[in-house]
Amino acid sequence: MISDKMRKNVENGSQIRAMFREGKEMAEKVGAENVYDFTLGNPYTPTPAAFADAIRTLLDTEDTTTLHGYTDNEGFPDVRQAIADNLNKRFGSHYTAHNILMTVGAACALNCILKTLLNPGEQVLFIRPYFTEYRNYVGNFDAEYVEAACDKDFMPDLADFEAKITPKTKVVLINTPNNPSGVVYTPQVLKGMGEILEKKEKEYGTDIYLVSDEPYRELVYDGITNPFVPDYYKNTIICYSFSKSLSLPGERIGYLAIPDEAADSDMMIQAASVAIRILGFVNAPSLIQKAVAKCLDEKTDVAYYDRNRKFLYSHLKDLGFECVMPQGAFYLLMKTPMEEADFVGLAKKFHILLVGTTSFGAPGYVRIAYCTSYEKIAASMPAFEALAKECKLG
Repeated sequence: MISDKMRKNVENGSQIRAMFREGKEMAEKVGAENVYDFTLGNPYTPTPAAFADAIRTLLDTEDTTTLHGYTDNEGFPDVRQAIADNLNKRFGSHYTAHNILMTVGAACALNCILKTLLNPGEQVLFIRPYFTEYRNYVGNFDAEYVEAACDKDFMPDLADFEAKITPKTKVVLINTPNNPSGVVYTPQVLKGMGEILEKKEKEYGTDIYLVSDEPYRELVYDGITNPFVPDYYKNTIICYSFSKSLSLPGERIGYLAIPDEAADSDMMIQAASVAIRILGFVNAPSLIQKAVAKCLDEKTDVAYYDRNRKFLYSHLKDLGFECVMPQGAFYLLMKTPMEEADFVGLAKKFHILLVGTTSFGAPGYVRIAYCTSYEKIAASMPAFEALAKECKLG
């Protein structure tokens, strides 16, 4: 018999993955061209050509035992130094290879740093809305999660944030640009969070770590500058993924950045390196490490997502839906005109697949992933129009 913990996970399942499977089944019945699946954040824009060029060059010039062999748990030293140099150039930071650990995507980075930091019963603070899997990641290490509120614009409510920090708070886990809201935290908000955390550390005599989950760092719009979170709090650890910035979700490549300024930095880096191994990741994919190191100044076609964002937002608003204009990532929140589960079910009548956001800590909305083709979004508008009429909108 399976463990009680896993039994609960199986029962809860993944709403997003379940909807994705349902979309496949619906496509077999009515044709893929008639299904409008907005459930999964799977990048649509092509991987930059420089990545394929890098792969070919590496295969032609590097020894295969290096490209396909084990690396140190932390990754290749030259790759880690390249990432450190790139961060320093872009953000004025002071990382070296010592501070960078290559990971099997951001999920690996998050689990490794939580494994490194958490004791059973300690608390991780999320700010609503948040990525649904965070709860499972915290549960992996028998810790507790606590939710802090957001304001009407989905920015952190700093008063509630401060009230939710306790002597048991070990980690604050944030995600900006945010999945699912697309909100980008402002410098003022991050400055306020940093000041609150510094005050609480002194009050409780504890170390509190701000873990910044940043797979959407490069995906921002309207000339917005995405603030560099470590500038606002010294105990900040970055979990990064190239899945979205280079359209490489299946390659599972990312990194941890742990600064020297963080409390117990050297011990944390050593422990995170061990966590990569004992959690079963061993090391990040060797060939892909080398390839991304040659593409650090590349990024996917953000303008394509921006076009999708503007089209989707304006047309849904015209139909009478209440939407939140995203500033980053590639998700849009739409308020449901009825009970969330009922609305998700009704949308299926018109072959529209949406994800309810109760599991993201934001009940009463659906998340629409617009990382799909512009043509698919345009083709979905008659279905959304029919849905709006069914809801008596407009």
